[in-house]
Amino acid sequence: MKKSLYSHEQQQLSKLLKQIRLGAGLRQEDLAQLLGRPQSFVSKCESGERCLDILELRQVCQAVGVTLPDFVNRLEGSFK
Repeated sequence: MKKSLYSHEQQQLSKLLKQIRLGAGLRQEDLAQLLGRPQSFVSKCESGERCLDILELRQVCQAVGVTLPDFVNRLEGSFK
């Protein structure tokens, strides 16, 4: 399978990352502070410039109050 940061799947992931952050009422700066990361980390994840590993994704989910399984289910639903 060809990997691309700008594939349809990556775009859906990036979109969902932004949605869950906004759903938690957080700015990028707020989420970055919760994660102990710079704001640019959140920006790059949401733009698709940076891919998250599973442990980083889990931390993001915890920070916004979404379970990892719920996030994955929402992501899978976006592909249908």
